[in-house]
Amino acid sequence: MTFISTLSLYSHPQPQVRLRHKRLQSPIVTAVQFVWLPSLKRRASRSFVVRAAGSSVEGRASGSRRVYRESQANASLSVASVKQIATSVAPFGVLLAFTLVIWKLAEKFLAPTPKQSKSPTAESQSASQGLKWSFAAGTNLLSQFGAKVERQSKQKLNEFARELRSFPFIDMSGRNFGDEGLFFLAESLAFNQTAEEVSFAANGITAAGMKAFDGVLQSNITLKILDLSGNPVGDEGAKCLCDILMGNSSIEKLQLNSADLGDEGAKAIAEMLKSNSSLRVLELNNNMIEYSGFTSLAGALLENKSIRNIHLNGNYGGALGANALAKALEGNKSLRELHLHGNSIGDEGIRSLMTGLTLHRGKLTLLDIGNNSLTAKGAFYVAGYIRKIKSLLWLNIYMNDIGDEGAEKIADALKENRSITTLDLGGNNIHAAGVGAVAKVLKDNSVITTLELSYNPIGPDGAKALAEVIKFHGNIKTLKLGWCQIGAKGSEFIADALKYNTTISVLDLRANGLRDEGAFCLARSLKVVNEALTSLDLGFNEIRDDGAFAIAQALKSNEDVAVASLNLGSNFLTKFGQSALTDARDHVFEMTEKEIAIFF
Repeated sequence: MTFISTLSLYSHPQPQVRLRHKRLQSPIVTAVQFVWLPSLKRRASRSFVVRAAGSSVEGRASGSRRVYRESQANASLSVASVKQIATSVAPFGVLLAFTLVIWKLAEKFLAPTPKQSKSPTAESQSASQGLKWSFAAGTNLLSQFGAKVERQSKQKLNEFARELRSFPFIDMSGRNFGDEGLFFLAESLAFNQTAEEVSFAANGITAAGMKAFDGVLQSNITLKILDLSGNPVGDEGAKCLCDILMGNSSIEKLQLNSADLGDEGAKAIAEMLKSNSSLRVLELNNNMIEYSGFTSLAGALLENKSIRNIHLNGNYGGALGANALAKALEGNKSLRELHLHGNSIGDEGIRSLMTGLTLHRGKLTLLDIGNNSLTAKGAFYVAGYIRKIKSLLWLNIYMNDIGDEGAEKIADALKENRSITTLDLGGNNIHAAGVGAVAKVLKDNSVITTLELSYNPIGPDGAKALAEVIKFHGNIKTLKLGWCQIGAKGSEFIADALKYNTTISVLDLRANGLRDEGAFCLARSLKVVNEALTSLDLGFNEIRDDGAFAIAQALKSNEDVAVASLNLGSNFLTKFGQSALTDARDHVFEMTEKEIAIFF
């Protein structure tokens, strides 16, 4: 049976077409007919026959009607056949096209190049410079880009090397050049006769990078300060470095803060100290050194005769570590500064330490025992040491919990001490009573010049007790009362003392809730002739524009004002208050040629 369809030729997937030509009787456009010829062998294979319709109008009409009826009668079959063919053929066509595209691309990149005679080195270089394939997103970078980055890195390292050869003080911290960069730069230090202080801090240097100093530090006789802080060198890196420093006779200060050191690293450093006689300052802050490491370092202090300052802040020595150091200090004569901030020593540990320091045959000038969980009992042991020591200049008991009782014990000991110039009692839960006891000492003690009382809730009463003394007594030059809850009333007492005090040059009153009322009080004092106060910090005090206007007016009114730095940051000033202060600053400069740094 023959099926005839008037479907367009382009609606079928490339059929086999046989054209039958008939002589046209008229030049009018003819229609093209397709004839289904089912194959005898295969049911699915069909051929198309194209017939030309008649040229006459009548013939065309009858032929068109016949074709239309037959096509309508078999429309469902022909459309279904076409859809079946399209559904079967289309996926294979897409797959074939995609395969051809991939093959062409692979052929383009993987096409063989003409063979040339190359040495193995040249072949390896050319292979490394080819296209690198990776399945990770964004990693198929061209070789030119990698070469550009490499050139820029080498250029930077060359610039660093020139700095090492040109300047005595070099800061290369935070450049992140790693172990390879250190190997490159170490060559410039080998026979360098210029650089005396070099910082390689925070550069991602590991234990492997420490080998770069082998042969370098032994031959260099100029370098005095080496800073490797913030690099994860670890215990293995410390061991390698210490083996190298055994033969060094120039480095006087070694900084290994935050270097992931533990007890094994401390032991290696201790062994180095037993034979090294040039090192004066050793910084090992913020590591993981515990009791065992403290014991090793204590043993080294018994044999070392050159070390002056040792920094062990932020480690885990505890009471046992303090006890080990105490025994070593009895036989040591060279130590001048001992930094033990944040080691959880506690009251028992501080008792052993104070005993050892009392028997210390050297002249200790600085002692930092802040943040060590001390109470009033611990303050009692510290007070006993203060009474006996004659060389101590700087004492830090910051961030403990000695309270008013501990402050009173320290104050009583200070009556017999005439060496301490800087006293830090901040953050010790001291109230008005404790501050009053310390203030009384200042009447007869003119040695203390710096007093830190911040983070103690002394309140207005504590400010009053202190102000009554410093008004006419003492020799305080730096007074820090930040976060002391003195309020506007307390600022009134302090402002009144400033009218008469002739020694205080630095005054810190941050975060005391002064508001505009407190600013008014201080402004009245600034109008009075005061040639001592140079720095005033009023940050975080809720001061608004009115308070700023009052201070600005005071600066304009007093031509002899000595204030060179004024901080009003983190207050509630608008552009009007800021403009008033800026205008006052400009006015003072025009009238007196004095510059005032004002911070908003």
